[in-house]
Amino acid sequence: MGDTHGFLKVRERELAPKRPVALRLLDWREVVELGDTAVTRRQASRCMDCGVAFCHQGCPLGNLIPEWNDLTHRGRSREAIDQLHETNNFPEFTGRACPAPCESACVLGINQPAVTIKQIENHIVDEAFAHGWVTPIPPSRLTGKTVAVVGSGPAGLAAAQQLTRAGHTVAVYERDEAPGGLLRFGIPDFKLEKHLVTRRVEQLKAEGTRFRCGVEIGRDMSWAELRRRFDAVVVATGAGEPRELPLPGRELAGVHRAMDYLVAANRVQAGALDAVAVPATLNASGKHVVVIGGGDTGADCVGTAHRQGARSVTSLAIGRQPGTARPASQPWPTHPTLFEVSSSHEEGGERSYLASTVEFVGEQGHVRGLSVAETGYTDAGRRPVAGSERIIDADLVLIALGFTGPEAITGGELARDAGDAGGGGFARAADFSTAEPGVFVAGDAGRGQSLIVWAIAEGRSAAAAVDRFLTGDSTLPSPVGANDRAFA
Repeated sequence: MGDTHGFLKVRERELAPKRPVALRLLDWREVVELGDTAVTRRQASRCMDCGVAFCHQGCPLGNLIPEWNDLTHRGRSREAIDQLHETNNFPEFTGRACPAPCESACVLGINQPAVTIKQIENHIVDEAFAHGWVTPIPPSRLTGKTVAVVGSGPAGLAAAQQLTRAGHTVAVYERDEAPGGLLRFGIPDFKLEKHLVTRRVEQLKAEGTRFRCGVEIGRDMSWAELRRRFDAVVVATGAGEPRELPLPGRELAGVHRAMDYLVAANRVQAGALDAVAVPATLNASGKHVVVIGGGDTGADCVGTAHRQGARSVTSLAIGRQPGTARPASQPWPTHPTLFEVSSSHEEGGERSYLASTVEFVGEQGHVRGLSVAETGYTDAGRRPVAGSERIIDADLVLIALGFTGPEAITGGELARDAGDAGGGGFARAADFSTAEPGVFVAGDAGRGQSLIVWAIAEGRSAAAAVDRFLTGDSTLPSPVGANDRAFA
Protein backbone atom coordinates (compact mmCIF):
# COMPACT_ATOMS: atom_id res chain seq x y z
CA MET A 1 0.00 0.00 0.00
CA GLY A 2 1.05 3.57 -0.58
CA ASP A 3 0.72 4.34 3.14
CA THR A 4 0.83 1.32 5.40
CA HIS A 5 -0.06 3.51 8.38
CA GLY A 6 -2.91 5.33 6.63
CA PHE A 7 -5.61 3.74 8.80
CA LEU A 8 -3.77 5.00 11.89
CA LYS A 9 -3.28 8.52 10.56
CA VAL A 10 -6.79 8.97 9.10
CA ARG A 11 -9.31 7.57 11.55
CA GLU A 12 -12.31 9.66 10.46
CA ARG A 13 -14.72 8.33 7.80
CA GLU A 14 -15.43 11.17 5.36
CA LEU A 15 -18.33 10.86 2.93
CA ALA A 16 -19.17 12.95 -0.11
CA PRO A 17 -21.50 15.83 0.82
CA LYS A 18 -25.20 15.83 0.01
CA ARG A 19 -27.02 18.76 -1.45
CA PRO A 20 -29.10 20.69 1.12
CA VAL A 21 -32.59 19.23 1.63
CA ALA A 22 -34.38 22.48 0.77
CA LEU A 23 -32.51 22.65 -2.53
CA ARG A 24 -32.70 19.04 -3.63
CA LEU A 25 -36.46 18.84 -3.06
CA LEU A 26 -36.83 21.37 -5.87
CA ASP A 27 -35.52 18.95 -8.50
CA TRP A 28 -34.84 15.27 -9.25
CA ARG A 29 -31.06 15.43 -9.55
CA GLU A 30 -28.82 13.13 -7.56
CA VAL A 31 -28.67 13.91 -3.87
CA VAL A 32 -24.99 13.08 -3.36
CA GLU A 33 -22.50 15.53 -4.82
CA LEU A 34 -19.27 14.58 -6.57
CA GLY A 35 -16.60 13.61 -4.09
CA ASP A 36 -13.46 15.69 -3.64
CA THR A 37 -10.38 13.99 -5.10
CA ALA A 38 -8.18 14.82 -2.10
CA VAL A 39 -10.75 13.39 0.31
CA THR A 40 -11.17 10.27 -1.79
CA ARG A 41 -7.43 9.61 -1.90
CA ARG A 42 -7.16 10.23 1.83
CA GLN A 43 -9.96 7.76 2.52
CA ALA A 44 -8.42 5.19 0.17
CA SER A 45 -5.24 5.36 2.24
CA ARG A 46 -7.19 3.89 5.18
CA CYS A 47 -7.39 0.51 3.38
CA MET A 48 -5.18 -1.87 5.37
CA ASP A 49 -4.14 -4.25 2.56
CA CYS A 50 -5.28 -7.11 4.81
CA GLY A 51 -3.61 -10.47 4.46
CA VAL A 52 -7.12 -11.88 4.05
CA ALA A 53 -9.28 -9.16 2.49
CA PHE A 54 -12.76 -9.96 3.80
CA CYS A 55 -14.20 -7.19 1.63
CA HIS A 56 -13.75 -9.69 -1.23
CA GLN A 57 -16.00 -12.12 0.64
CA GLY A 58 -18.58 -9.40 1.22
CA CYS A 59 -18.75 -8.49 -2.48
CA PRO A 60 -20.51 -11.01 -4.77
CA LEU A 61 -18.44 -9.67 -7.67
CA GLY A 62 -15.16 -10.31 -5.89
CA ASN A 63 -14.09 -6.73 -6.57
CA LEU A 64 -10.32 -6.16 -6.22
CA ILE A 65 -10.93 -3.56 -3.55
CA PRO A 66 -7.48 -3.27 -1.90
CA GLU A 67 -5.88 -3.02 -5.33
CA TRP A 68 -7.96 -0.12 -6.58
CA ASN A 69 -7.90 1.57 -3.18
CA ASP A 70 -4.11 1.57 -3.40
CA LEU A 71 -4.13 2.89 -6.96
CA THR A 72 -6.56 5.63 -5.98
CA HIS A 73 -4.43 6.66 -3.03
CA ARG A 74 -1.38 6.86 -5.31
CA GLY A 75 -3.28 8.97 -7.88
CA ARG A 76 -3.09 6.26 -10.56
CA SER A 77 -6.70 6.69 -11.58
CA ARG A 78 -6.40 5.24 -15.08
CA GLU A 79 -5.13 1.95 -13.66
CA ALA A 80 -7.79 2.05 -10.94
CA ILE A 81 -10.67 2.00 -13.43
CA ASP A 82 -9.06 -0.91 -15.27
CA GLN A 83 -8.89 -2.86 -12.01
CA LEU A 84 -12.48 -1.94 -11.22
CA HIS A 85 -13.74 -3.04 -14.63
CA GLU A 86 -11.92 -6.37 -14.29
CA THR A 87 -14.72 -7.54 -12.01
CA ASN A 88 -17.59 -5.08 -12.40
CA ASN A 89 -19.19 -4.02 -15.68
CA PHE A 90 -21.16 -1.15 -14.15
CA PRO A 91 -19.51 0.28 -11.01
CA GLU A 92 -21.52 3.50 -11.27
CA PHE A 93 -24.68 1.45 -10.62
CA THR A 94 -23.35 -0.48 -7.64
CA GLY A 95 -21.61 2.63 -6.31
CA ARG A 96 -24.97 4.38 -6.13
CA ALA A 97 -27.56 1.70 -5.43
CA CYS A 98 -25.77 -1.10 -3.56
CA PRO A 99 -25.96 -1.35 0.27
CA ALA A 100 -22.22 -2.09 0.28
CA PRO A 101 -21.87 -5.49 1.99
CA CYS A 102 -18.15 -5.05 1.24
CA GLU A 103 -18.01 -2.28 3.84
CA SER A 104 -19.72 -4.48 6.42
CA ALA A 105 -16.93 -7.04 5.84
CA CYS A 106 -14.10 -4.47 5.98
CA VAL A 107 -11.47 -5.59 8.54
CA LEU A 108 -10.94 -2.00 9.63
CA GLY A 109 -14.62 -1.95 10.54
CA ILE A 110 -13.99 -4.24 13.50
CA ASN A 111 -12.84 -1.32 15.66
CA GLN A 112 -12.98 1.75 13.39
CA PRO A 113 -15.44 3.11 10.82
CA ALA A 114 -15.06 1.03 7.65
CA VAL A 115 -13.26 2.25 4.55
CA THR A 116 -15.58 4.25 2.28
CA ILE A 117 -15.38 1.60 -0.44
CA LYS A 118 -18.62 2.53 -2.17
CA GLN A 119 -17.69 6.21 -2.40
CA ILE A 120 -14.22 5.42 -3.73
CA GLU A 121 -15.77 3.15 -6.36
CA ASN A 122 -18.06 5.96 -7.47
CA HIS A 123 -15.18 8.42 -7.68
CA ILE A 124 -13.07 6.06 -9.79
CA VAL A 125 -15.73 5.47 -12.43
CA ASP A 126 -16.97 9.08 -12.52
CA GLU A 127 -13.42 10.33 -13.03
CA ALA A 128 -12.84 7.71 -15.73
CA PHE A 129 -15.88 8.83 -17.72
CA ALA A 130 -14.91 12.48 -17.26
CA HIS A 131 -11.49 11.77 -18.80
CA GLY A 132 -12.83 9.60 -21.63
CA TRP A 133 -11.14 6.45 -20.35
CA VAL A 134 -14.26 4.28 -20.70
CA THR A 135 -14.49 3.21 -24.34
CA PRO A 136 -16.20 0.37 -26.23
CA ILE A 137 -14.40 -2.98 -26.32
CA PRO A 138 -15.71 -4.76 -29.43
CA PRO A 139 -14.78 -8.40 -29.97
CA SER A 140 -11.73 -9.21 -32.06
CA ARG A 141 -13.61 -11.98 -33.84
CA LEU A 142 -17.15 -13.34 -34.19
CA THR A 143 -18.06 -16.92 -33.31
CA GLY A 144 -21.15 -17.14 -35.51
CA LYS A 145 -23.25 -18.07 -32.46
CA THR A 146 -26.34 -16.10 -31.48
CA VAL A 147 -27.71 -15.38 -28.00
CA ALA A 148 -30.95 -13.75 -26.90
CA VAL A 149 -31.04 -12.00 -23.54
CA VAL A 150 -34.57 -11.47 -22.23
CA GLY A 151 -34.58 -8.47 -19.93
CA SER A 152 -32.26 -5.46 -19.80
CA GLY A 153 -31.77 -4.90 -16.10
CA PRO A 154 -28.31 -5.20 -14.52
CA ALA A 155 -28.16 -8.99 -14.94
CA GLY A 156 -29.22 -8.85 -18.57
CA LEU A 157 -26.88 -5.98 -19.44
CA ALA A 158 -23.91 -7.68 -17.76
CA ALA A 159 -24.59 -10.99 -19.52
CA ALA A 160 -25.05 -9.23 -22.86
CA GLN A 161 -21.82 -7.27 -22.57
CA GLN A 162 -19.76 -10.30 -21.60
CA LEU A 163 -21.19 -12.46 -24.38
CA THR A 164 -20.77 -9.73 -26.99
CA ARG A 165 -17.13 -9.26 -26.01
CA ALA A 166 -16.68 -13.04 -26.32
CA GLY A 167 -17.65 -12.73 -29.99
CA HIS A 168 -21.25 -13.92 -29.94
CA THR A 169 -24.03 -11.99 -31.66
CA VAL A 170 -26.31 -10.82 -28.85
CA ALA A 171 -29.80 -9.36 -29.01
CA VAL A 172 -31.42 -7.98 -25.86
CA TYR A 173 -35.21 -8.07 -25.74
CA GLU A 174 -36.89 -5.52 -23.48
CA ARG A 175 -40.65 -5.05 -23.24
CA ASP A 176 -40.35 -1.41 -22.12
CA GLU A 177 -39.52 1.47 -24.43
CA ALA A 178 -35.89 1.76 -23.35
CA PRO A 179 -33.25 -0.55 -21.85
CA GLY A 180 -32.32 -0.60 -18.20
CA GLY A 181 -35.11 -2.41 -16.39
CA LEU A 182 -35.53 -1.15 -12.83
CA LEU A 183 -32.30 0.82 -13.18
CA ARG A 184 -34.21 3.10 -15.53
CA PHE A 185 -37.83 2.74 -14.46
CA GLY A 186 -37.72 1.70 -10.80
CA ILE A 187 -34.93 3.71 -9.16
CA PRO A 188 -35.63 7.47 -8.96
CA ASP A 189 -33.28 9.95 -10.57
CA PHE A 190 -32.27 11.39 -7.20
CA LYS A 191 -30.49 8.09 -6.54
CA LEU A 192 -29.42 7.18 -10.09
CA GLU A 193 -29.69 9.71 -12.90
CA LYS A 194 -30.72 8.05 -16.13
CA HIS A 195 -27.97 9.48 -18.31
CA LEU A 196 -25.71 7.03 -16.45
CA VAL A 197 -27.80 4.14 -17.75
CA THR A 198 -27.97 5.59 -21.26
CA ARG A 199 -24.22 6.00 -21.62
CA ARG A 200 -23.64 2.35 -20.67
CA VAL A 201 -26.27 1.21 -23.15
CA GLU A 202 -24.53 3.28 -25.82
CA GLN A 203 -21.25 1.55 -24.93
CA LEU A 204 -22.90 -1.87 -25.36
CA LYS A 205 -24.35 -0.82 -28.71
CA ALA A 206 -20.94 0.37 -29.90
CA GLU A 207 -19.50 -3.02 -28.94
CA GLY A 208 -22.11 -4.79 -31.05
CA THR A 209 -24.96 -5.65 -28.69
CA ARG A 210 -28.34 -5.18 -30.33
CA PHE A 211 -31.40 -3.96 -28.42
CA ARG A 212 -34.99 -4.81 -29.30
CA CYS A 213 -37.19 -2.60 -27.11
CA GLY A 214 -40.96 -2.73 -26.97
CA VAL A 215 -40.89 -6.48 -27.56
CA GLU A 216 -42.39 -8.76 -24.92
CA ILE A 217 -41.53 -12.43 -25.26
CA GLY A 218 -44.70 -14.49 -25.16
CA ARG A 219 -46.79 -11.66 -26.59
CA ASP A 220 -44.94 -9.87 -29.43
CA MET A 221 -42.67 -12.85 -30.12
CA SER A 222 -43.47 -16.40 -29.08
CA TRP A 223 -41.11 -18.41 -26.91
CA ALA A 224 -40.92 -21.03 -29.66
CA GLU A 225 -39.86 -18.38 -32.21
CA LEU A 226 -37.21 -17.05 -29.86
CA ARG A 227 -35.78 -20.53 -29.35
CA ARG A 228 -35.79 -21.15 -33.10
CA ARG A 229 -33.87 -17.96 -33.89
CA PHE A 230 -31.10 -18.21 -31.28
CA ASP A 231 -28.52 -20.76 -30.23
CA ALA A 232 -28.93 -19.85 -26.54
CA VAL A 233 -31.21 -17.75 -24.36
CA VAL A 234 -30.51 -15.96 -21.08
CA VAL A 235 -33.62 -15.16 -19.05
CA ALA A 236 -32.92 -12.08 -16.92
CA THR A 237 -36.38 -10.68 -16.38
CA GLY A 238 -35.96 -9.88 -12.70
CA ALA A 239 -38.42 -10.64 -9.91
CA GLY A 240 -41.30 -8.43 -10.94
CA GLU A 241 -44.22 -10.03 -9.11
CA PRO A 242 -44.98 -7.73 -6.15
CA ARG A 243 -45.92 -9.11 -2.74
CA GLU A 244 -49.51 -8.17 -2.06
CA LEU A 245 -51.36 -7.12 1.11
CA PRO A 246 -54.81 -8.74 0.78
CA LEU A 247 -56.69 -6.88 3.49
CA PRO A 248 -60.20 -5.41 3.59
CA GLY A 249 -60.36 -2.31 1.42
CA ARG A 250 -57.49 -3.29 -0.86
CA GLU A 251 -59.68 -2.52 -3.87
CA LEU A 252 -60.11 1.15 -2.92
CA ALA A 253 -58.85 3.81 -5.30
CA GLY A 254 -55.60 5.29 -4.10
CA VAL A 255 -54.09 2.00 -2.91
CA HIS A 256 -51.24 1.10 -5.25
CA ARG A 257 -48.24 -1.13 -5.61
CA ALA A 258 -45.09 0.87 -4.97
CA MET A 259 -43.50 -0.01 -8.29
CA ASP A 260 -46.52 1.21 -10.27
CA TYR A 261 -46.09 4.55 -8.54
CA LEU A 262 -42.31 4.76 -9.05
CA VAL A 263 -42.43 3.69 -12.70
CA ALA A 264 -45.03 6.36 -13.49
CA ALA A 265 -42.93 9.04 -11.76
CA ASN A 266 -39.77 7.96 -13.58
CA ARG A 267 -41.49 7.99 -16.95
CA VAL A 268 -42.73 11.52 -16.32
CA GLN A 269 -39.21 12.67 -15.40
CA ALA A 270 -37.82 11.00 -18.53
CA GLY A 271 -40.36 12.75 -20.72
CA ALA A 272 -41.78 9.44 -21.83
CA LEU A 273 -45.11 10.17 -20.16
CA ASP A 274 -46.97 13.44 -19.83
CA ALA A 275 -47.75 14.24 -16.21
CA VAL A 276 -51.40 14.86 -17.10
CA ALA A 277 -51.62 11.30 -18.43
CA VAL A 278 -50.78 9.84 -15.02
CA PRO A 279 -53.88 8.87 -13.03
CA ALA A 280 -54.54 11.39 -10.28
CA THR A 281 -54.39 8.60 -7.71
CA LEU A 282 -50.71 8.02 -8.62
CA ASN A 283 -49.63 11.57 -7.78
CA ALA A 284 -48.76 12.50 -4.20
CA SER A 285 -49.30 16.24 -4.59
CA GLY A 286 -51.26 17.63 -1.62
CA LYS A 287 -52.00 14.16 -0.21
CA HIS A 288 -51.42 12.27 2.99
CA VAL A 289 -49.14 9.47 1.78
CA VAL A 290 -48.56 6.22 3.67
CA VAL A 291 -45.83 3.82 2.55
CA ILE A 292 -46.16 0.26 3.83
CA GLY A 293 -42.69 -1.29 3.96
CA GLY A 294 -39.38 -0.09 5.31
CA GLY A 295 -36.94 -1.20 2.60
CA ASP A 296 -35.21 0.61 -0.25
CA THR A 297 -38.32 0.66 -2.45
CA GLY A 298 -40.29 2.24 0.39
CA ALA A 299 -37.59 4.87 0.86
CA ASP A 300 -37.69 5.63 -2.88
CA CYS A 301 -41.44 6.20 -2.56
CA VAL A 302 -40.85 8.59 0.33
CA GLY A 303 -38.35 10.69 -1.65
CA THR A 304 -40.63 10.73 -4.69
CA ALA A 305 -43.65 11.80 -2.65
CA HIS A 306 -41.67 14.66 -1.11
CA ARG A 307 -40.71 15.92 -4.57
CA GLN A 308 -44.29 15.71 -5.77
CA GLY A 309 -45.41 17.93 -2.89
CA ALA A 310 -47.10 15.48 -0.52
CA ARG A 311 -48.95 16.99 2.43
CA SER A 312 -47.50 14.35 4.75
CA VAL A 313 -45.53 11.13 4.36
CA THR A 314 -45.61 8.23 6.81
CA SER A 315 -43.62 5.01 6.54
CA LEU A 316 -44.89 1.89 8.29
CA ALA A 317 -42.77 -1.14 9.18
CA ILE A 318 -44.32 -4.21 10.79
CA GLY A 319 -41.23 -5.19 12.78
CA ARG A 320 -39.12 -3.64 15.51
CA GLN A 321 -36.83 -0.71 14.79
CA PRO A 322 -33.33 -2.10 14.19
CA GLY A 323 -30.51 -1.02 16.44
CA THR A 324 -27.66 1.28 15.51
CA ALA A 325 -24.95 -1.22 16.51
CA ARG A 326 -24.20 -4.61 14.97
CA PRO A 327 -26.28 -7.28 16.81
CA ALA A 328 -24.55 -10.32 18.27
CA SER A 329 -26.52 -12.56 15.93
CA GLN A 330 -24.95 -10.84 12.88
CA PRO A 331 -21.22 -10.77 13.70
CA TRP A 332 -18.51 -9.34 11.46
CA PRO A 333 -18.06 -9.94 8.52
CA THR A 334 -21.78 -10.52 7.81
CA HIS A 335 -23.96 -7.69 6.53
CA PRO A 336 -26.00 -6.58 9.57
CA THR A 337 -29.51 -5.19 9.79
CA LEU A 338 -29.12 -1.69 11.20
CA PHE A 339 -31.28 1.38 11.57
CA GLU A 340 -30.41 3.60 8.65
CA VAL A 341 -31.58 7.05 7.67
CA SER A 342 -31.72 7.21 3.88
CA SER A 343 -31.48 10.47 1.99
CA SER A 344 -35.25 10.30 1.50
CA HIS A 345 -35.93 9.99 5.23
CA GLU A 346 -33.60 12.93 5.85
CA GLU A 347 -36.02 15.02 3.82
CA GLY A 348 -38.93 14.63 6.23
CA GLY A 349 -41.85 12.41 7.06
CA GLU A 350 -42.59 10.06 9.93
CA ARG A 351 -41.35 6.50 10.42
CA SER A 352 -43.43 4.11 12.50
CA TYR A 353 -42.31 0.64 13.62
CA LEU A 354 -44.30 -2.24 15.11
CA ALA A 355 -47.15 -1.10 12.86
CA SER A 356 -49.46 -3.81 11.51
CA THR A 357 -51.95 -2.69 8.88
CA VAL A 358 -55.39 -4.14 9.65
CA GLU A 359 -57.66 -2.49 7.08
CA PHE A 360 -57.78 0.12 4.34
CA VAL A 361 -60.47 2.61 5.31
CA GLY A 362 -62.43 4.23 2.50
CA GLU A 363 -65.02 6.82 1.66
CA GLN A 364 -66.99 6.87 -1.59
CA GLY A 365 -64.67 4.25 -3.08
CA HIS A 366 -61.42 6.08 -2.28
CA VAL A 367 -58.97 5.35 0.51
CA ARG A 368 -59.08 7.88 3.34
CA GLY A 369 -57.07 6.14 6.01
CA LEU A 370 -55.48 3.02 7.42
CA SER A 371 -56.45 1.07 10.47
CA VAL A 372 -53.12 0.23 12.09
CA ALA A 373 -52.47 -1.87 15.20
CA GLU A 374 -49.36 -2.45 17.27
CA THR A 375 -47.42 -5.55 16.26
CA GLY A 376 -47.19 -8.20 18.96
CA TYR A 377 -44.78 -11.14 19.03
CA THR A 378 -46.11 -14.55 20.06
CA ASP A 379 -45.01 -18.17 19.65
CA ALA A 380 -47.11 -18.22 16.47
CA GLY A 381 -45.29 -15.21 15.03
CA ARG A 382 -46.19 -11.55 14.63
CA ARG A 383 -49.80 -10.60 15.21
CA PRO A 384 -51.74 -7.31 15.57
CA VAL A 385 -52.47 -6.57 19.22
CA ALA A 386 -56.24 -6.46 19.70
CA GLY A 387 -57.51 -3.14 20.98
CA SER A 388 -54.45 -1.16 19.84
CA GLU A 389 -55.91 -0.05 16.52
CA ARG A 390 -55.64 3.56 15.41
CA ILE A 391 -56.51 5.39 12.19
CA ILE A 392 -53.87 7.10 10.08
CA ASP A 393 -55.02 9.62 7.47
CA ALA A 394 -54.16 8.43 3.96
CA ASP A 395 -55.16 9.63 0.49
CA LEU A 396 -52.43 7.58 -1.22
CA VAL A 397 -51.18 4.23 0.07
CA LEU A 398 -48.13 2.57 -1.48
CA ILE A 399 -47.47 -1.13 -0.83
CA ALA A 400 -43.70 -1.67 -0.82
CA LEU A 401 -43.37 -5.19 0.58
CA GLY A 402 -40.92 -6.61 -1.93
CA PHE A 403 -41.39 -9.17 -4.67
CA THR A 404 -42.30 -12.85 -4.77
CA GLY A 405 -40.49 -13.87 -7.95
CA PRO A 406 -40.37 -13.42 -11.74
CA GLU A 407 -43.40 -12.95 -13.92
CA ALA A 408 -44.26 -15.96 -16.06
CA ILE A 409 -43.20 -15.98 -19.72
CA THR A 410 -46.11 -17.09 -21.84
CA GLY A 411 -45.15 -20.29 -23.61
CA GLY A 412 -41.83 -20.50 -21.78
CA GLU A 413 -42.92 -23.23 -19.35
CA LEU A 414 -39.87 -22.66 -17.14
CA ALA A 415 -40.18 -24.58 -13.89
CA ARG A 416 -40.11 -22.75 -10.55
CA ASP A 417 -38.33 -23.41 -7.29
CA ALA A 418 -37.80 -21.48 -4.07
CA GLY A 419 -35.07 -19.32 -5.62
CA ASP A 420 -31.56 -19.00 -4.22
CA ALA A 421 -32.63 -16.04 -2.07
CA GLY A 422 -36.22 -17.25 -1.63
CA GLY A 423 -39.26 -16.01 -3.49
CA GLY A 424 -39.89 -18.56 -6.23
CA GLY A 425 -37.33 -18.03 -8.97
CA PHE A 426 -37.08 -20.05 -12.18
CA ALA A 427 -35.43 -23.41 -11.47
CA ARG A 428 -31.83 -23.75 -12.61
CA ALA A 429 -28.70 -25.79 -12.01
CA ALA A 430 -25.45 -24.58 -10.43
CA ASP A 431 -24.27 -23.41 -13.87
CA PHE A 432 -27.44 -21.32 -14.36
CA SER A 433 -28.82 -23.75 -16.97
CA THR A 434 -32.44 -24.90 -16.96
CA ALA A 435 -34.07 -28.16 -17.94
CA GLU A 436 -34.53 -26.71 -21.42
CA PRO A 437 -31.21 -27.09 -23.30
CA GLY A 438 -29.60 -23.77 -24.17
CA VAL A 439 -31.74 -21.76 -21.76
CA PHE A 440 -30.07 -20.09 -18.77
CA VAL A 441 -31.43 -17.93 -15.94
CA ALA A 442 -29.54 -15.05 -14.28
CA GLY A 443 -30.23 -12.50 -11.58
CA ASP A 444 -33.43 -12.06 -9.62
CA ALA A 445 -35.32 -14.27 -12.08
CA GLY A 446 -33.45 -17.17 -10.50
CA ARG A 447 -32.34 -15.86 -7.10
CA GLY A 448 -35.53 -14.12 -6.11
CA GLN A 449 -35.46 -10.48 -5.02
CA SER A 450 -31.86 -9.47 -4.37
CA LEU A 451 -29.23 -6.76 -4.91
CA ILE A 452 -27.89 -5.03 -8.02
CA VAL A 453 -24.42 -6.36 -7.22
CA TRP A 454 -25.75 -9.93 -7.20
CA ALA A 455 -27.52 -9.33 -10.51
CA ILE A 456 -24.32 -8.16 -12.20
CA ALA A 457 -22.33 -11.04 -10.69
CA GLU A 458 -24.87 -13.59 -11.89
CA GLY A 459 -25.07 -12.00 -15.33
CA ARG A 460 -21.29 -12.37 -15.68
CA SER A 461 -21.34 -15.96 -14.44
CA ALA A 462 -24.28 -16.94 -16.63
CA ALA A 463 -22.45 -15.46 -19.62
CA ALA A 464 -19.46 -17.71 -18.90
CA ALA A 465 -21.79 -20.72 -18.70
CA VAL A 466 -23.43 -19.80 -22.03
CA ASP A 467 -20.02 -19.32 -23.62
CA ARG A 468 -18.98 -22.83 -22.50
CA PHE A 469 -22.27 -24.25 -23.80
CA LEU A 470 -21.73 -22.67 -27.22
CA THR A 471 -18.00 -23.23 -27.66
CA GLY A 472 -17.00 -25.96 -25.21
CA ASP A 473 -14.80 -23.65 -23.12
CA SER A 474 -14.70 -20.08 -21.84
CA THR A 475 -12.21 -17.52 -20.62
CA LEU A 476 -14.97 -15.27 -19.27
CA PRO A 477 -14.83 -14.75 -15.48
CA SER A 478 -17.42 -16.48 -13.32
CA PRO A 479 -17.62 -14.72 -9.93
CA VAL A 480 -20.59 -16.72 -8.66
CA GLY A 481 -20.21 -20.47 -8.15
CA ALA A 482 -22.49 -23.14 -6.76
CA ASN A 483 -21.20 -22.71 -3.20
CA ASP A 484 -21.46 -18.93 -3.38
CA ARG A 485 -25.10 -19.17 -4.39
CA ALA A 486 -25.90 -21.78 -1.77
CA PHE A 487 -24.58 -19.75 1.15
CA ALA A 488 -25.31 -16.19 0.00
